[in-house]
Amino acid sequence: MGSRQIRTAICLGIFAALSAGGAMAETGIMEHETSVGMVLTDAKGMTLYTFDKDEGGKSACYDKCAENWPPLLAPDGAVAEGEFATVERSDGQIQWTYDGQPLYLWIKDTAPGDVTGDGVNGVWHAAKPN
Repeated sequence: MGSRQIRTAICLGIFAALSAGGAMAETGIMEHETSVGMVLTDAKGMTLYTFDKDEGGKSACYDKCAENWPPLLAPDGAVAEGEFATVERSDGQIQWTYDGQPLYLWIKDTAPGDVTGDGVNGVWHAAKPN
């Protein structure tokens, strides 16, 4: 490989790393500044939430709850690291967790950076990085 090809490969690698927008592990989860401070978001920039009724790293949100608060599902073969892990839901789907807490989206957030689910019913909270 010539020096020009090496420089091109290095530049492409740097560009790819910067374009990832701070994605963590292989989760696609990122950090974004919002009106409530730094929060975790999915790959599309939509705020992620935690649910106080989840216990032992397991989701307590199913049926109508999961329609309003869709779980952040992991793709087949997802590999997590650090504070990110996966948990199997009782419906067999695999959900991302952060620091042991299952992660969810909120159906009423319509644009990246929305945090309208923070504080809902006193049990839903925007997921914040440690």
